[in-house]
Amino acid sequence: MSMKRIWGVMAAGTILGLASPLLADVKKGVDAWQQGDYGKAVTEWQPLAQAGDPDAQFNMGQAYKLGRGVKADPATAINWYRKAAAQGHSRAEDNLGLLMFQQGDRAGALPYLQHAADRGEPRAQYIVGTAMFNGDLTAKNWVRAYALMTRASDSGLAQATTSLRQMDKFIPQDQRNDGIALARSMAQKAMQGSDEPRQEMPVSRETPKPLRTAALPPSRPAETPSAPVAAPTPKAAPAPAPAPRVATAKPSAPKVETPSAANGGGWRVQIGAFSAEARARTLWSQLSGKVKGLSGYQPYILTAGGVTRLQAGPLASGADAAKLCGAIKAAGAECMPKKM
Repeated sequence: MSMKRIWGVMAAGTILGLASPLLADVKKGVDAWQQGDYGKAVTEWQPLAQAGDPDAQFNMGQAYKLGRGVKADPATAINWYRKAAAQGHSRAEDNLGLLMFQQGDRAGALPYLQHAADRGEPRAQYIVGTAMFNGDLTAKNWVRAYALMTRASDSGLAQATTSLRQMDKFIPQDQRNDGIALARSMAQKAMQGSDEPRQEMPVSRETPKPLRTAALPPSRPAETPSAPVAAPTPKAAPAPAPAPRVATAKPSAPKVETPSAANGGGWRVQIGAFSAEARARTLWSQLSGKVKGLSGYQPYILTAGGVTRLQAGPLASGADAAKLCGAIKAAGAECMPKKM
C-alpha cells in the first residue's frame, strides 16, 4: 500500500467535523464556521482553546489542518489536537494520529491510530490493518489485520475492500475465518458501548521500517467530501432534536439490501453493526419508540462480510444527519452520519 494512497483514504474520511458543546462562545464559532466566516470562528475559539477548553482546542486543530481562518499549518494543528487529546477528546486523538501519519511520523502516530481503530475509525483500521499485515512498525498479525480491514470495508471504505481481496490471496482460510469472527466480536462490543481492549504490543519509535508498497494493490483515489462540517461532539448528551423532515412513509419492516443496492445519493445515519440481523431489527423497534421523528425515515439493513449494519434515511444534508444522530445518541445508541 503506497503512502500516497493511504493519504487519499485519510483525506476521504470525516476529518472535517467540529465539536459544538453547550458553551455559548464555542457554539458561536461553529455557527460562524458553518456560514463560511472562518475568521470569526477562529476568533471565538482562540481564547477558549488557550484557556484549556478541549472542544475549542479540537476546533482550532481543524482550522489549522484545513487552512480556514488561519494559514494552514499541520504542526500547529497537531499541537492543538494533542492538547485536546490529553484531556480525553477522542476525536482529537483520532485526527492527531491520522495527521501525524500523513506528516511522516508513522511510528509516533501508531499508538493513536491503534486507539482510533479500537473505537471504530475506518481510516485508522485501514492503516493499522495494513501495518499488521506487513509486519511494519508493529508485530505481524494476520488475524487481527484481516479483522480490522474487514471492519473498515464494512464501513464503506472502498480501499479497504480492495485490500481485503488482496489479503485473501495470502492469508490462509483458517486465519481469515478467525479474522471474520474477531471482526464480529469488535462490532458487537462497539454496539454495547464498550471499547475493545487496547493492543499491548510495543511500538518501535527508532528507525522504523516503511510500509511496503508491493504487498497490497493500488486503489482508486477517494473523493474529498465537499461538506466542511460533520456531526458535532457535545460534552454532554444533547436534548432530543426536533422531528426531522419525513422522507418516506413508515415501513412495516426494515428494508434489507446489499451494499450494491443501497441508495447512491443523499445522507443516512448508521446506528450500529451486529453479528445477527435480528438484533438490528430489535434496536430499530426500540429506537423508533424513543427518538422523536426517527420512525418517519426508512430503515436499511445491510449485510456484508458477516456483519449487519443498521442505517436510516435518506436525509437531505449532513446537518440533518448530525441532528438526527444527536437525538439517537441521547437515547443511548451509537450513531454516525454517512454520505451515500
